[in-house]
Amino acid sequence: MMQKDDSPLLNVPMQLRRTMRAPQAAMVATGGGGPGLFTNSKPGDRKIVPDDVAGREVFKVVYVVLESQYQASLSTACKRINAGQPDVAVECSGYILEELRDEANFQQFKKDVEEANIFIGSLIFVQELADKVVSVVEPNRDRLDAVCVFPSMPAVMKLNKIGSFTMAAMGQSKNVMSDFMKKNKPTGTSFQDGMLKLVRTLPKVLKYLPGDKAKDARTFMMSLQYWLGGSPENIEALLLNLASNYVKPIADAGLLTAVEVIAPEVIPDKGIWHPVAPRVFDTYDEYMTWLRTEHAPSMGIDVDTAPIIGVVLQKSHINTRDDAHYVALIMEMEAKGALVVPTYTGSLDFSLCVDSYFFNAAGKAAIDVMINLTGFALVGGPATQDHPKAIATLQRLNRPYLCAVPATFQTFEEWKDSELGLHPVQVALQVALPELDGAIEPIIFAGRDGVTGRSIPQADRIDVLCKRAIKWARLRRKDNKDKKVAVTVFSFPPDKGNVGTAAYLNVFGSIYEALGNLKKEGYEVGELPESVEALVDEILHDKEARIASPELNIAYKMTVPEYKELTPYAADLEENWGPPPGNLNSDGQNLLVYGKTFGNIFIGVQPSFGYEGDPMRLLYAKSASPHHGFAAYYTYVEKVFEADAVLHFGTHGSLEFMPGKQVGMAGTCYPDRLIQSIPNLYYYA
Repeated sequence: MMQKDDSPLLNVPMQLRRTMRAPQAAMVATGGGGPGLFTNSKPGDRKIVPDDVAGREVFKVVYVVLESQYQASLSTACKRINAGQPDVAVECSGYILEELRDEANFQQFKKDVEEANIFIGSLIFVQELADKVVSVVEPNRDRLDAVCVFPSMPAVMKLNKIGSFTMAAMGQSKNVMSDFMKKNKPTGTSFQDGMLKLVRTLPKVLKYLPGDKAKDARTFMMSLQYWLGGSPENIEALLLNLASNYVKPIADAGLLTAVEVIAPEVIPDKGIWHPVAPRVFDTYDEYMTWLRTEHAPSMGIDVDTAPIIGVVLQKSHINTRDDAHYVALIMEMEAKGALVVPTYTGSLDFSLCVDSYFFNAAGKAAIDVMINLTGFALVGGPATQDHPKAIATLQRLNRPYLCAVPATFQTFEEWKDSELGLHPVQVALQVALPELDGAIEPIIFAGRDGVTGRSIPQADRIDVLCKRAIKWARLRRKDNKDKKVAVTVFSFPPDKGNVGTAAYLNVFGSIYEALGNLKKEGYEVGELPESVEALVDEILHDKEARIASPELNIAYKMTVPEYKELTPYAADLEENWGPPPGNLNSDGQNLLVYGKTFGNIFIGVQPSFGYEGDPMRLLYAKSASPHHGFAAYYTYVEKVFEADAVLHFGTHGSLEFMPGKQVGMAGTCYPDRLIQSIPNLYYYA
């Protein structure tokens, strides 16, 4: 919708196309818990128990993490220890933070901590769950051999204990580390960024500490480095280091003294990472040289015309090698002819990626579209958000900002089987908060395996996300005179002469004004009618026309063979509506698309939703579906008219009420099936 770089339409807020069906039930059954639960994954399924402990000292580890990517690294690390260490073995029990809402899980967590040697926690930022963790770990803290908590809420951070090292002690002593603790509250992006800086200046800091304290503080900082490294090798070294020095039976007997523990292996704190690149790149220009001269030609990408898609990733997924979903999206985007700039940061302030890598040396935005794949707000992640900073960053970039959703707190099976789609907690963290920054298109692109914790790329959702992103990019690159726009008006209530009405909006007056503005911006609008009334006459020969009236202007007659060929889900509609063309929006032989084309602008009348006699059936009946005429309308808009964007005017349309998940739609949800890959703007009154 934009002329080259700077048309203001890029910044128009868009009502995201989610289903808004009435609740199916007060709570979707999720199994294994009370209100608020939504994960069926069982911690017991991922528990690691050594097969052979004969003659070996066993130490027990319990961990709680917000996200699942560390789960696989921890499991692999424990298996490596059990397979490779003759004198020690490890038993490991792990919990995803949200699983502690389940009372059975929580009771098992208490039992596991009571028997543990080492507790590890990370990114525990949900207050009620942080309280639960503290209530269990704090009474066992003195007995535990080591407690390692990485960026989390203050009360959880205070649980840290490695020998003489504690957060409380560091806050009371007079040294460089105490100054850091006093200046940085243990929560949010500033604390994590400060911890990263402290790791980099570790040698300077430790010289201020006495011998034993220096050793214990060094162990904590090394543990943080291992954790940030994230790979199975790093996590194995973390566990061996803690066990060797702090698990009393192992330390006293020197069972690991002969074991050589690797130094932390970490990638840079931020950079541009590509799965087939030889290294992490420091600058945009450096990366683009490699991309344009080496990689893109090998992929058959036309570097002169390809849209450039900037992507923001979480470093922890790269560290832990849980990157299959990232790789799938990058490869799919490239297969569709786009250049991808995949960036990451170890901070929770993802605006660092934007500022560092999405502008060229001249300071101009160097990408066409930005996609945030972290699933969180741009600044603050799941902890604390800084929306003003995020908005300032995005306004400077001035590009469409898409925030796709990895199903972080649900397994793929749970999301797939749920009528809600995303659970309310996930909606809040991964949809609502990013929307406050200005994000659009909350499309699911990955799920989680409940046992391994590995991310699973969702191929059909990635396909839609890539198509949508590329079409947003082409809107910016395409000349206005070549852009095709479909404007959709509603008829509600149907059969009442209400075509083009909406609460608190003069629909045809607004459309007429918009057409005039589009013409000024260089859009091809043909010969415009002389007045609003003339526009209405062109679309509705009879101003009182009913939706099924032949007086509505017919823009296109779609034959049944064409409809079946272009609408892959057409057969699914026959359960409710019989074979096409049916009786709605049909002349008995063809499917009729009502509306009128003005140059490259199509003004169409959305068909009735088909359940006028029983509208609640559309909301509640699981078998409900749009009729063939409704599907044919959107098939025409995308595949025959080939709209670059669709604009819905008003508040009474049926698209968002079609059956499907409420948030985080699947490819079988009808709002998603209907709109497909078209960028959709909804002018809501």
